Amino acid sequence: MRYRAFYAAIVWSAALVLAACGNTAKPTFLATDITGAEFGKDFKLTDHTGKSRTLADFKGKAVVLFFGYTHCPDICPATMVEIAAALQKLDKDAARVQVLFVTVDPERDTPERLAQYLSAFSPAFLGLYGDPQSTRDIASEFKIVYQKQMMNSPDHHTMDHSSGTYIFDPKGKLRLYVSNGAGRDVFARDIAELLRTSA
Repeated sequence: MRYRAFYAAIVWSAALVLAACGNTAKPTFLATDITGAEFGKDFKLTDHTGKSRTLADFKGKAVVLFFGYTHCPDICPATMVEIAAALQKLDKDAARVQVLFVTVDPERDTPERLAQYLSAFSPAFLGLYGDPQSTRDIASEFKIVYQKQMMNSPDHHTMDHSSGTYIFDPKGKLRLYVSNGAGRDVFARDIAELLRTSA
C-alpha cells in the first residue's frame, strides 16, 4: 500500500512537470516558420497619412507585412480579404495586430489612393510607400521580386510581384512567411499563437 502511494505521488509529480513544460513548449505554426532569418530586419517608409514609419513604431503588436499594388486584379485584394477575415476571427486581439501594405507601384499608388484602397478592407490597415529607390531597397531587404509589365496603352501597366506575406511577433522579430492563398484560418491561428507566446 505504501509503495502504491509512493508510485502515485511520482506519477502525479511527473504529470505536473510535463504540464509545466507544455506551457513553455516551442510554438507550432501552420505557415512557414522563418524565425532567425537574416533578412527583413527593418524598413523606413512613409504611411498614407504622411508619417514616417519604421518597424519600431509597431513594437508590442504583431505586424503583417504584404507587398502589392492597388491596381492588382487578383492576388492583392484576395490577400487583404483573407487578412481582414482573420482579424475578425481574432476578435479583441485584433487590436494587437498591425497590417502594413507596401506598394511596389509608387508611381501610381499615391497616399490618397492607398488610403481609399485599404479602407475597403479595414480602416486600421496602413499603406506604406517610398520613392523608387526606397522601394527597391525594401524589396531587396525582404527578398521581394517585382517588375513592371507594360500594357497596350503607355498609361497602363501591371506589376508582377512576389505574393507571400511576412509576419513579425510583438517583439519585432520576423517569424513567419505565409504563402499566397493560405486562407484566413492560417493567418488567424498563427497570429493568435504569436500573440500568446510573445506576451
